[in-house]
Amino acid sequence: MEKEKTKFLFNKSNYTLLIIGVVLNVVGFLLMIGGAAENLDDFNADELFSPVRLTVAPILILLGYIVIIFSIMKKPKITKDPNSTEN
Repeated sequence: MEKEKTKFLFNKSNYTLLIIGVVLNVVGFLLMIGGAAENLDDFNADELFSPVRLTVAPILILLGYIVIIFSIMKKPKITKDPNSTEN
């Protein structure tokens, strides 16, 4: 009886890129949160409209989604099995 090798849709590089994309998204969303005032009558415009929250965080989130989409669309390299009898 011949054993069938299961082929995975992703390989190690796909999973690595996927994890990098998810980490970029999480970091971007973590940078975006915050800015809440302790007192509802206080308004801190410097904290609410900081450049990190308005530019850096969305760029990181966008890059994260691009990396995730690339990791899903990337085709794994096909390696030939030396024990295979197929031509």
